[in-house]
Amino acid sequence: MSTPVSRRNFLRATGILGAAAGIGATLAACAPDNTGTSGSSSSSSTATGTANENGTITAAISYELGTNGYDPMTTSSALTVAANWHTLEGLTEVDPATGETYAALASTLPSGDATSVDVKLRDGATFSDGKAVTADDVVFSFQRVMDKANNSLYAAFIPFIKAVTKKDDSTVTFDLEYATGILAKRLAVVKIVPKAAVEADASGFDANPIGSGPYKMTDNGGASKVLKFEKNASYNGPRPARAAAMEWQIIPDASTRTNSLQSGSAMAIDSVPYLSIPQVQATSTVESVQGFGLLFAMFNCSADNPFNDVRNRQAFLYALDMQKVVTTGMADQATPATSFVHKDHPNYNEASTVYALDAAKAKSLIAETGLTRINLLCTDHDWVKNCTPLIQESLKAIGLEVEFTERKSADVYYTIDGKPEAFDVVIAPGDPSVFGNDPDLLMRWWYAADVWTDSRMHWKGSESYEQVQMLLNEGIRATDEAEQQDIWNRTFDALSENIPLYPLFHRKVPTAWNADSLVDFKPIALTGLSFSGVATTA
Repeated sequence: MSTPVSRRNFLRATGILGAAAGIGATLAACAPDNTGTSGSSSSSSTATGTANENGTITAAISYELGTNGYDPMTTSSALTVAANWHTLEGLTEVDPATGETYAALASTLPSGDATSVDVKLRDGATFSDGKAVTADDVVFSFQRVMDKANNSLYAAFIPFIKAVTKKDDSTVTFDLEYATGILAKRLAVVKIVPKAAVEADASGFDANPIGSGPYKMTDNGGASKVLKFEKNASYNGPRPARAAAMEWQIIPDASTRTNSLQSGSAMAIDSVPYLSIPQVQATSTVESVQGFGLLFAMFNCSADNPFNDVRNRQAFLYALDMQKVVTTGMADQATPATSFVHKDHPNYNEASTVYALDAAKAKSLIAETGLTRINLLCTDHDWVKNCTPLIQESLKAIGLEVEFTERKSADVYYTIDGKPEAFDVVIAPGDPSVFGNDPDLLMRWWYAADVWTDSRMHWKGSESYEQVQMLLNEGIRATDEAEQQDIWNRTFDALSENIPLYPLFHRKVPTAWNADSLVDFKPIALTGLSFSGVATTA
């Protein structure tokens, strides 16, 4: 781009000021913050009518079904994970709206201050097929996740569990490698499944899961494109269903999804498109919730790459006018990063190094290193495409030549995995907070897994890598909250100073719903929708 990008010129260039036909995918995940402008306050999520617990909740979801079904050992699709929130349970659960960890199948929240922990199941817990939840089911559920042959994504989240054994029919014993203060939070990543049903027909369970949650699935949406649920009459836990049924339409197209809310065929939708906000506000409540989900810069730290020099990594971040990116590219639907986690996170602490536009400092750093050009590889997500022209503009403003390539997310990683010659910097989105929100999980996702640290960043083995691993290992072993927070703060500082991969901003998540139709609905900062504790009006 040869001239600076103004907000109006940028929006015109990306089609935002064009015809309504162009709204669709481009802005589906890029809506502005409408708190205080939708006609109701941000906390006004309760309808004025009387709850009708015989009603049917209707919704439209923006995400397609994943390719690996609903089995909680393997699924990572936004839609299937959200569906499993309602139909399956872990021993503990994390509320998608509040972040609260609560006892689900466990009778009480377990403590991780010892290396042997007994967990008793809640009395009378039953799967939706009418069979009791037993200790055998719990042991089976954890063992299948921990079995390396199953390649479960979730095994990496519970590295401290050495073994899970049955103590009696309603109690299991966790033998831990070390005591940890995050045990209760982390047990939530493993959902308890019926051993007999999975062993009898694993593929059938994957397509039509059986769980002990407040709802049971009656249509998996594979053919109908509508997920259907009904109240699980066997459920006796702390978060019972308050509706007789739910129907979730799978509608990736933004304008069609918005129309479903306005026509009344859906009571709530996720991923509200930016240009539709004023139209949606006329009939519905719209709210954006700040979340952890981020856009990051990942640097090639291999020995032969110029970004092995931390001064070049720092120069890159000092060059960026991130406030302009957030305002112009994200319509103020994000917050520039001041730490690894966002300011609303319960464990937030401002990092020792905060990057904001300082072109003079950026120029000084690249003058020291001799950096003159960058090979920039970016994903083609619609909202990312709104930001990358502004990032290029900032880099060119400090005198760098930018070789820019844009590819689909899968192609980006195929291009770089194990190929240090393929890139200098990658710009891409990420959000592991759908699996849990404690800082250890969020940091380990990128900074402890070989696929990221070795195959992609080429950072593994460096002095700063070893420093971060040491801090992560100290943090996960801490059982005192104050001590643990101090260690996490020091880890945030180390990451901000060394930046092998670092957030540029944290996104907000826009949701719209009919407050006259839903009782106690709350928007969430994660992908998907949660109807825990939600009813329709009479």
